[in-house]
Formats: sequence, structure tokens, C-alpha cells
Amino acid sequence: MILGIALAAACAVATNLGFLYKHRGARAAAEVDFGRPLWSTRQLFSSRAFTIGMLIACGSWAFHIAAMSLVPLSVVQAVLAGGIVLLAIMAERYYGACVGPRQWSGLGMTAAGLILLGVSLPHVQGAHSHYSLPGMIAFEAGLIALGTLLIAGPRIGAPRHHRGVMLGAASGILFGVSDVAIKALTGEWGEGLLGFIFPWVPVMVAASVVAFFTSARALQDGQAVPVIAITSTAANVSGILGGLVVFGDPFPTSTLGILAQVAAFALVLVAAWFTPAPARAAGFASG
Repeated sequence: MILGIALAAACAVATNLGFLYKHRGARAAAEVDFGRPLWSTRQLFSSRAFTIGMLIACGSWAFHIAAMSLVPLSVVQAVLAGGIVLLAIMAERYYGACVGPRQWSGLGMTAAGLILLGVSLPHVQGAHSHYSLPGMIAFEAGLIALGTLLIAGPRIGAPRHHRGVMLGAASGILFGVSDVAIKALTGEWGEGLLGFIFPWVPVMVAASVVAFFTSARALQDGQAVPVIAITSTAANVSGILGGLVVFGDPFPTSTLGILAQVAAFALVLVAAWFTPAPARAAGFASG
């Protein structure tokens, strides 16, 4: 458990550092064109900052997989929640972003809500990677549908000035799809090659690829702190719900535990309203 939590903490630091580099690089690259994925990929990786960010992200992904193989998914995501506060500190002190009082309040409420959600879950032993196939299919399909709706938001009447935040939420949800699939795979290692590969590797790959382009476009369209925060929050909430719904991480049975979880979700929802407020960044467009 201690090693899993330490790996999740390392993942939190690396994830936010990678996001900040990717934001700088994406803003310097040509606008992502969903209809030309190969061209968009070349344009993004032509930016040195974006390439560095992706390398850091690969390291954080390795930490994430290692953590999920050791401890329950909901615990991993709760630890990652603390990285949202690290995001604000790193962005303001080292990357020239202006994080106002409203953003600090939103980030603080998000971290507090997600951590409260994590610590209020009953303790479980082991990695907790067994799942119900119908539940897994229904949960993943629901997340994919919600992510698709957010990506299509501006085309179906949503305000275009919210595009960056909506795409950030969509990419976070799709990262959640990938995380849940990876967690399922950690329980299939002893089932042979076919059991390991099918069916969750294709789901993981497809969700990760779409999330890659969606996240890059979100970073181009929106400000760093709000977009990264909403992306991380959507991924964390998806992962925690996946742990509860798909893998059977136990719900609290006491009145105090239930109230703590209700308060946690309320904090996250209020923070989602606070965080996307305008935040000007100095020096983020270069790189």
C-alpha cells in the first residue's frame, strides 16, 4: 500500500509537469485538426516543449500503471487529486501563470473534495482488480458517450468560448476510460496472452489516442490552469467511480462516511464552477 501511494504521488508530480510543458508546446504549434491526425501529430512534436512534456507524461503513465497494480483504483485517483494544488504552485512560480484567488479557491476545493472522497472509502486489501464484465462494458460505454458529447459540444450549441474547458473535460473522461481498462488488464496477467490483449487493450489504445488529440486542442484553446485542472478532475472522478462501480471498491456504510462522500462530490461540483474563470498566463505561448 505504501509503495503504491508513493508511486501515485510521483505520478501526480510528473503528470502536472508534463501538462505544463505540453501546454507551452501546443500553444506554439499549429492548431490540431481532428481530420488530419498524422499532420497534427507532426506539428505538435515539432515543438520541443511539447515533446518534453510527452516524455514526462510517459514516465507518469508508467508510475500510474505500477500504482494501479498495487492498490485499489479509487485510492490511486485520490492521491493524484493532490496534484491539482501542485499544478497551481508550479504554474505560478515556474511558468509565469497568473493564478487568481478564484482559481486558488477552485483548485483547493477540488483537491479537498477528491481527497475526502478517497479517504472516506473503506479500506480494502490488495489491488482489487476483479470486475463484472457487463458492469465494465456499461461503465466504459457511458464514459465514451459523455466524452463524445463534450467534444461535439460547440457543434450542438454550447458556447464556443467554453471549448477549451469542454475539450479538457472530454480528454479527462477518456483518460478515465483508459485508466479503467488498464486496471482491468492488471487482473488479467495470469490469464494468458489472449486474455490479456482482448478486449481491453483496444479500448485503452483508442481512448488514449482520442484523448491525446482532444487534450492538445484543449490546451491550445484554453488557459493552462483551468484546462489542466478540469482534465485532471474529470480523470480522477472517472477513476474513483470506476473503482466503486466496476471493481467493487466498497462504499462507506456509516452515516459519517456517506455524508463525507456527499460533501466531497459537492466540493468538486462547486470547484468546477470556480476553476474555469479567466486566468491570464505570461510566457505560456512561447516554446
